[in-house]
Amino acid sequence: MLAALLTAAVEDDVVNHLEFPPIVYGGITLACLLALLAATYAFRSVGTRH
Repeated sequence: MLAALLTAAVEDDVVNHLEFPPIVYGGITLACLLALLAATYAFRSVGTRH
């Protein structure tokens, strides 16, 4: 069992490849959050009108 753990720890094979670089995922997340911020900002004075 210990030999199997050591073998798994030494292997450098990448199992999952990302479709895009990590910075793209960060940019998509930032764009989504900015869109949610804009939607929230659009409704900022709805409660005071009535």
